[in-house]
Amino acid sequence: MRLDRFLAETTDLTRGLAKKALQRGEVRVNGELVKQAATQVDEASRVTWHDEPLVLVGRRYLMLHKPPGVECTARRGLYLRAIDLIDLPKAERLQPVGRLDVDTTGLVLLTDDGQWSHRVTAPRRRCGKVYRVSLAEPLAGEALEQAARCFAEGLLLEGDTKPTRPAELIMREPRVAELTLFEGRYHQVKRMFAVVGNHVVALHRESVGPLALADLPEGAWRALSAEEIAAF
Repeated sequence: MRLDRFLAETTDLTRGLAKKALQRGEVRVNGELVKQAATQVDEASRVTWHDEPLVLVGRRYLMLHKPPGVECTARRGLYLRAIDLIDLPKAERLQPVGRLDVDTTGLVLLTDDGQWSHRVTAPRRRCGKVYRVSLAEPLAGEALEQAARCFAEGLLLEGDTKPTRPAELIMREPRVAELTLFEGRYHQVKRMFAVVGNHVVALHRESVGPLALADLPEGAWRALSAEEIAAF
């Protein structure tokens, strides 16, 4: 790649600032002073800035146990962002693979690989996402049967033009449900339970496809293994 792009990829410099650093004679390639932004470098090139070696960051794939009060967004706002919890260089390049509401906890995947992200989120791939849903009212008997049937058949949410994809509902406790979705719409879980006359008071995502939080502590993150990445 071009040397100015390499500098922008491996430092906090923008492309414009990288060109200025080159013009000031701050960059060396394989020990030689280089000022041309268009100079091509590859994996074998040794690039230094102020005599510090620079390493190109490869594709990254992470899972995060998102706490409440954290947003899955790139823009800074009122809340802490998911990427603010990731102690890695260039963490701002990571994007959430599907989002959770600010008050929803649980598994969030992050990556800088757009194609992999699409594979995880594409509805046609039927990648199930399992949620633990705490409800305001108990759900049992005929009400449970009706809700499970509506979710399995798909239902039309207010403001949508297409019904939801079939979802799987299991009750763990009278007020605690396990819901598996195969798509991701805006406030979908909360809107689905509102249709059947209930209210979600807490929401936690336990797994995405074959990936589960297991014993990962709240607020912690880890890199995915090669096998986990290849599972999608």
